[in-house]
Amino acid sequence: MKRLITSLVLALGFIAIVHAEDGKVVVEDLTFATPAPWKAAENASAMRKATLTIEAKGAEKPMEAVFYYFGSGQGGDVDANIQRWVDQFQSTTDTKREDVEIEGVKVTLVKATGTYMDGAMFGEKTAKENWALLGAIVPGKEAPVFIKLTGPKDAALSIYDTFKAMATSPFVKK
Repeated sequence: MKRLITSLVLALGFIAIVHAEDGKVVVEDLTFATPAPWKAAENASAMRKATLTIEAKGAEKPMEAVFYYFGSGQGGDVDANIQRWVDQFQSTTDTKREDVEIEGVKVTLVKATGTYMDGAMFGEKTAKENWALLGAIVPGKEAPVFIKLTGPKDAALSIYDTFKAMATSPFVKK
């Protein structure tokens, strides 16, 4: 029985269509434009449906924008996810929510800054002072796609406009 459940979980993880090349990332039914300097990267875990990296002044290494998709009825609502992201900070100095409507679709964007507790969900954490989180909750046909990026505050905030453009790109008419 345990083997069957494990197989089902793994199979469900591959149902979401994920494709990252040619300046776009497809997660489930959404196609995100990824103009330079964003680059596709290998996913570090099965929880990730896509990973993009971007270099920015002030960051020692490229920052990662991680795309999560949990399927219908999974992942929680917008407010619960914003709270979960904010709770990843030991202390926050500023949190802003922006709801952007494009072609009748509302994408929720979040910026939070402060002391970020970096580490695996249930593992040991390292306090990262003066860090920022950029988040996006993008509604899909069956369920939302969640996008999260963390990094040094100045570096992360300097790329907010390109993060926002990427997060809202599935709904921009070409």
